[in-house]
Amino acid sequence: MVDSHMIEHLTRGGSRIYALWVQPLRQPFVFSDAGSLLVFIMKALILVGGFGTRLRPLTLNVPKPLVDFANKPMIVHQIEALKAIGVTEVVLAISYQPKTMENFLKEFEKKLDIKITCSEETEPLGTAGPLALARHILRDDSDEPFFVLNSDVICDYPLKEMIEFHKSHGGQASIMVTKVDEPSKYGVVVMEEGTGRVETFVEKPKIFVGNKINAGIYLLNPSVLDRIELRPTSIEKEVFPSIAAEKKLHAMVLPGFWMDIGQPKDYITGLRLYLDSLRKRSSPDLGVGPHILGNVLIDESAVIGDGCLIGPDVAIGPGCVIESGVRLSCCTIMRGVRIKKHACISFSIVGWHSTVGRWARVENMTILGEDVHVGDEVYSSGGVVLPHKEIKSSILKPEIVM
Repeated sequence: MVDSHMIEHLTRGGSRIYALWVQPLRQPFVFSDAGSLLVFIMKALILVGGFGTRLRPLTLNVPKPLVDFANKPMIVHQIEALKAIGVTEVVLAISYQPKTMENFLKEFEKKLDIKITCSEETEPLGTAGPLALARHILRDDSDEPFFVLNSDVICDYPLKEMIEFHKSHGGQASIMVTKVDEPSKYGVVVMEEGTGRVETFVEKPKIFVGNKINAGIYLLNPSVLDRIELRPTSIEKEVFPSIAAEKKLHAMVLPGFWMDIGQPKDYITGLRLYLDSLRKRSSPDLGVGPHILGNVLIDESAVIGDGCLIGPDVAIGPGCVIESGVRLSCCTIMRGVRIKKHACISFSIVGWHSTVGRWARVENMTILGEDVHVGDEVYSSGGVVLPHKEIKSSILKPEIVM
């Protein structure tokens, strides 16, 4: 028995077909008028990016998309969201540490039951060139639209709503936009309010022309691939303006939160927004107890000592040991970290398998790379510490420790 609300009516080539979204995976199966089962294939490409210099020293050991965010690699948040709405294959546009990415994602391909393909760039191709490189994968006989995502973006991923929006306007491309308080810092998308049709793009406007910026999530018809040459190309500056000029580009305003988490300050802000979103959805993943203040995410394998105060806006990864009397707020503690007695950490990121000593104080956007050991009673204000270092003396102002 199929409820009527589970069926969507679509048209292709003038004939009616019916898309059945099967709960709970929301996997689409498509039936023609004659009742025959059609294969409905939807794909996505994630722009993995380059060296991740803004997130160093964390990206000195792993590519940026594999850096943990809220206790799972950044890119897994996106792949899970794509899988949930029926995407069957994800293409990763890779130009940095391709073998590391491939080995890691083989494991997640099995866990998530979704095909993951790597498209390796021999030279950086910008934000549009990777689509041309993966053209043979993204385009098939189904002629279905495909998603493109920037790997730095964290949000609630309203992807099914975006599919519905894309179908409703009948254009060639849809982009997600988000509202910001200071649009003069960004490239602003000027759009027709009633229809969402994009009129123009204004880079860092001197006067107010709008407050909506590109959110880094797109849904494109395969015909867009015909506009892109295999060379370093910007989808934002070269491809989208030409589609907009033909009145075939539409923008959907992103509901909920959004953050580009590609640098430490925004990573910490993004964690706060993400945990707040979990709270609004009454997620059972959030920690509870007398030692918890606000929104906190604690892996079930982590050990928390007596007399700790944790939160708000903290993520503690698997295998961590938080000894007694520790104070944590607005920070990420990655896998395998030990925080010793009475240490205090705020507005910082502690990388994998690091140690923070007794009565140490780590704050003001301190970033500890993998396997860093901070001594007892050491103070760090904004220290950026490369992997495998031992810190025996205090860092009194922001500096890089080589």
